[in-house]
Amino acid sequence: MIRTRQNQAWVVAAVAFTALVGAAAFRAAPGALIEPLQREFGWSTGSIGFAVSVNLLLYGLTAPFAAALMEQLGVRRVVAGALALVAAGSALSTLASASWHLVLLWGLMIGIGSGSMALAFVATITNRWFVRRRGLVTGVLTAGGATGQLVFLPVVAALAESSGWRVASLVVSGAALAVVPLALLLLREYPADLGVPPHGGTEVVPRPERTTGAARRALGALASAARTGPFWFLAGGFAICGATTNGLVGTHFIPAAHDHGMPTTTAAGLLALVGVFDVAGTVLSGWLTDRVDPRLLLTAYYALRGLSLLLLPQLFHHSVEPSMLVFIVFYGLDWVATVPPTVALCREVFGESGAVVFGWVFASHQVGAALAATAAGLVRDGFGDYAPAWYAAGLLSVAAAGLSLAVRRKAVAPPSPRDAPTPA
Repeated sequence: MIRTRQNQAWVVAAVAFTALVGAAAFRAAPGALIEPLQREFGWSTGSIGFAVSVNLLLYGLTAPFAAALMEQLGVRRVVAGALALVAAGSALSTLASASWHLVLLWGLMIGIGSGSMALAFVATITNRWFVRRRGLVTGVLTAGGATGQLVFLPVVAALAESSGWRVASLVVSGAALAVVPLALLLLREYPADLGVPPHGGTEVVPRPERTTGAARRALGALASAARTGPFWFLAGGFAICGATTNGLVGTHFIPAAHDHGMPTTTAAGLLALVGVFDVAGTVLSGWLTDRVDPRLLLTAYYALRGLSLLLLPQLFHHSVEPSMLVFIVFYGLDWVATVPPTVALCREVFGESGAVVFGWVFASHQVGAALAATAAGLVRDGFGDYAPAWYAAGLLSVAAAGLSLAVRRKAVAPPSPRDAPTPA
């Protein structure tokens, strides 16, 4: 019985992975739906990109508050509510008839819902349930988002072409809603509730006292972390990470490939292939994070990403060339490999506040993604080509490598968000 209870950490991790897959269904949708929406409504790339930007921004800004809210209301309630919000926003988007409807539904509703299931949720699960193999588990859970993209992107693209974008949106809604019962039934809050230590631990860690004021705790963690240099280096690098993944490649790769004559379904398949290698790359990154200085990993990831983006404009053709496949494999391995070392550095530098602080670092990731989603759309509208956006992203990635190397490890951890003073 004791061994069964100790294995509960893996059960919780498996349920969290499934929930992340369900929440990631929408991440596959925007890139595949831009062309169908433009054909039906005549909306510009910039206006659709703005709705995606609002989504990405709220996806990030919600994360630290959601992490604090999980401490107050419980992971189970927050996750179930978040999935229901994603499902409702996607279903209601089938009624959209103006671009501002997308801002309300894709941006506001789904942004808040998916933001509550963002990577701060991953940090919360790993911090509570694991002592050993934290890096590996972080990598596996982070890969849940890539798996969602892998599973849903070809489906969404094919449905949008054959049955219309509304059917595709309803499938996304159903996927998120289907995970709600699983989260309610099987997610557990703390190992102490079962009388066992976290996986790899030797002592039962008492369940922290439930307190009120999730917003105050989140803002208190930010106020404390913002007084340290490592926070700004990590936040700056992660903002560039978001700009070069979700904001640029995730949103605009399909229409960029289509500009060069590649069919939308083929481009969607390539982006899904990124998800295949993303799973392997993120899990491997988690394994490496347990063994290698996380700063060195981040430096290598960002520098290599920058070089690949500088080469990308020359790789687009009307068909899939071997050089493009090489880019897809490499970019997939690197896509969110940055997450495990970033989570590890937040935990090391900021201690007990690490999960909530990572929520703010992740918020910067989504700010970068939001800016890039709109900026790339405006570049395409203004220049008729995405090439300047790819070049700018490559140079920014090289800069992120320098920021990562500047992070000072084992800094003095700021106070826990419970103990931090209330900001004025």
